[in-house]
Amino acid sequence: MEILGNLVGGIGHAVSPLNLALLAAGVLLGMVVGVMPGLGPSAGLAILLPLTFSLDPTGAIVMLAAVYYGAMYGGTITSVLINTPGESATVASTFDGYPLAQQGRAGPALVMAAVASFVAGTVGTLMLSVAAPVTAGVAESFGPPELFLLVMAGLLTLIVVIGKNRLLGVISAIIGFALATVGIDIGGGEQRYTFGSPELINGIDFIPVAIGLFGVGEVLWTLYNGGHLERLRYFKLKAGSQGFWPTRTDWRESRGPSVRGSFLGFFVGVAPGAGATIASLMSYSLEKSLSKRPERFGKGAMPGLVGPEAANNAATSGAMVPLLTLGIPGSAATAVLLGGFLMWDLKPGPLLMEQEPDFAWGLIGSMYLGNAMLLAINVFCIPIFASLARVPFRDLAPVILVMCALGTFTVNDSIIEVGIMAVCGVLGFFMRLFGLVPAATVIALVLGPMAEETLRQSMIISGGSFAVFVQRPGSLVLLGVIVVLSLLPLYGAWARRRAPDQSRSGERV
Repeated sequence: MEILGNLVGGIGHAVSPLNLALLAAGVLLGMVVGVMPGLGPSAGLAILLPLTFSLDPTGAIVMLAAVYYGAMYGGTITSVLINTPGESATVASTFDGYPLAQQGRAGPALVMAAVASFVAGTVGTLMLSVAAPVTAGVAESFGPPELFLLVMAGLLTLIVVIGKNRLLGVISAIIGFALATVGIDIGGGEQRYTFGSPELINGIDFIPVAIGLFGVGEVLWTLYNGGHLERLRYFKLKAGSQGFWPTRTDWRESRGPSVRGSFLGFFVGVAPGAGATIASLMSYSLEKSLSKRPERFGKGAMPGLVGPEAANNAATSGAMVPLLTLGIPGSAATAVLLGGFLMWDLKPGPLLMEQEPDFAWGLIGSMYLGNAMLLAINVFCIPIFASLARVPFRDLAPVILVMCALGTFTVNDSIIEVGIMAVCGVLGFFMRLFGLVPAATVIALVLGPMAEETLRQSMIISGGSFAVFVQRPGSLVLLGVIVVLSLLPLYGAWARRRAPDQSRSGERV
């Protein structure tokens, strides 16, 4: 009952006229960000973050969170209409979404995807309302050793799950940790790697790095891949036209995938590093394995679109659990959100829901309202947003670059930070080119100070002995998780070597 009371109070806090206006602006901007190929939630959040500095903390985070889950909706439109995912979480939506559009069923596909996203968003937010206080209660017993191991486990999960080469993932995280060391040594007070520049005494700010890696870097990567030369085929839509609305069969086939995708996506989203992309691909595989007609998948099966759509939207709610209760971002987009929290002196963690209940529950309550807004926008404004997908990237790229530069400069009126953004943009491009993971770099940059501080505190508590990490049950559990994550790549390599040997022995028999 206490959770229900807090939730009702949070919704009441979120329905103030200003917060509702910011919520509406956030979901609309999120849709636009998702519709435009070459962006995505992390890039969109990084670019828009400076625009929220004049707002109060609750309104700003409500708006940014709406951009986050709104972009998931928007990315589906390009996946279905032009076979181009707005970002990686909607890749699975192209498998059956585009074939449905080729069959003249783009309208039903987009409507059912919007309904599945609404169901998943609602289920995910309900589960967030229950899971967040429970997780926060458990995390209250964590001391510096547990927090340090938690940071390491979160980064290791990201490295193991994302990217084909784990070594490159480790290098990506090390780059982030290295950037986090610039500034004042929290232990001795000496300057580190500032090279005599007063601009760097407070460290390298998160915003220019995030905007560079995700905004400028994505633009350069898209241009490198010929995005400015593409001539996109698209399907015209009209809400009142015949065949725009789903049939009874569509509704019947979509019930199970919507529910299964919602629960699967939430639990996958809670795990740091897994995120919406993994959730959507897992949901697609699950629906195909459960289907009585798996041969339809890839040729225009509605469950093959609805399941992944539900999963990637529920994963956004799941990712908010470790962010709010532990201060651990599980993806690049939540790392940008964490940067926003820190900008307003809001420290996500076990005490957030006790010290800032209006803010925490107002954010959760706004997610209910935001999903309802997105359903209405998606169903009745799909043709309008579909027209945005036809904007050529060669026209869009200069606008994005100018927004990146202006957004970076307006934060601290620092031309040096604009230079840092430009350097990080080039770095982000080469990271993508050589298989490194920009998300790991950003998350390590955000978590670097926390990791350093908790490690120092642990060493002070133990007098320099690493035995402090094996003295409490929580530390032992986290160490076990780290060991399992470290062994997973080795097991995968062993299984791949064993598979050909077994096939050859079978052939001899």
